[in-house]
Amino acid sequence: MKKHVMAALAGTVAGVVATTQIAGPLVAQEAVPQSSIYEQLDLFGDIFERVRAQYVEEVPTEELVTAAINGMLTSLDPHSSYLSAKDFEDMQVQTRGEFGGLGIEVTQEEGFIKVIAPMDDTPADKAGILAGDYITHVDGEAVSGLLLDDAVGKMRGPIGSEIIITVVRQGTPEPFDVSIIRDTIKLTAVRGRVVGKTVVLRITTFNDQTTSGLNTELKKALEELGGLENLDGVVIDLRNNPGGLLNEAITVSDAFLDKGEIVSTRGRAQGSGERYNAQAGDLIEGKPIVLLINGGSASASEIVAGALQDHRRAIVVGTKSFGKGSVQTLIPLRGDGAMRLTTARYYTPSGRSIQALGISPDIVVQQPVPEPVDPNAPAEEKSAALRERSEADLRGAITNDSMTDEEKRLYEEELTRAEESAKLRDEDYQLAYAVDIIKGLTAIAPDAP
Repeated sequence: MKKHVMAALAGTVAGVVATTQIAGPLVAQEAVPQSSIYEQLDLFGDIFERVRAQYVEEVPTEELVTAAINGMLTSLDPHSSYLSAKDFEDMQVQTRGEFGGLGIEVTQEEGFIKVIAPMDDTPADKAGILAGDYITHVDGEAVSGLLLDDAVGKMRGPIGSEIIITVVRQGTPEPFDVSIIRDTIKLTAVRGRVVGKTVVLRITTFNDQTTSGLNTELKKALEELGGLENLDGVVIDLRNNPGGLLNEAITVSDAFLDKGEIVSTRGRAQGSGERYNAQAGDLIEGKPIVLLINGGSASASEIVAGALQDHRRAIVVGTKSFGKGSVQTLIPLRGDGAMRLTTARYYTPSGRSIQALGISPDIVVQQPVPEPVDPNAPAEEKSAALRERSEADLRGAITNDSMTDEEKRLYEEELTRAEESAKLRDEDYQLAYAVDIIKGLTAIAPDAP
């Protein structure tokens, strides 16, 4: 049986990466007396038979076995579970970047379903679902007490069908209902844009398209800027990225590192760990990087953030990440199902385990809640009469003849870029802050003009 290593949360979106390792027979790892094991198995068999024969209603044997397996695995931690053949197939489809659903990553906390992150431009994102929301009911039915996979199953359904989820949100006094229309989720792993002389790379997930998408978007942005020499720096946006494939997190980190460890894993058995190191070659040749995270940045996102932070390759900005520092092994089972089992913790290059702690940003920057725009605001508020005035606006002001036409052109271009950054603050304060850091670092760099 092949086994797979995962760096994603259990939920509506998860990831697997095939390895060449072989999962051996499931045998006890400690010297437990055989008689004790047989006694416990006899007890289980006795209970199983009594339930099957005497329960008030007949229960299919397969359901009892599945429930017993699930109970054993889910009692360990929130990320270990049993996957039926259909769930296993769905997980493999999701890593390819297109699937049906709502577009949210969830976990289980205190019996309720907690949203880790909505994915960009998905039905959940458009409906206003936020990281940190709790889902208490699905179509009026409480999810408290359900296994995570069962609750997720209730949120699945035909594309185009409606689902109503009840949400509890911090700061909102009462629970409220949200109507969402299920749709095909097509994940664009990486989106690029140019802000001034800064390239912004928005990474939404770590699937098998992420590293290739990053290379493509960075190349396009550099062409737009006219070459690497015109680049001030890069902002890597990992906010609300719930994770995905471990190998993609490693290759994304490697893209900006010349050497050194990226991440290590340590399991229960001595010597069972793995170390992953960077290869020579930095795509942007040492240009500054600012990396954005928040409470929806989890797992594979935290691997990238931890690696670039520990190597002082990036300034991490935003709010504390989710804190999932465990590794799941996915072991295919007979009958086309699989077992997802937590087998190791991962560590950043400095040896930090961020399990339940998260990555702390170098600079904490909250994202302000946007104030509602009043559609009835008088038009004159936006008029030129209320804009800030300068010396150049005064009648008869002396002109500046100390600048050549070329200097004036460069000045106007710089002014335009500054105004674009100012507009970005209203759109996305954290991103604007990151871009400003890049500009500041470039301004004081030794080779700055």
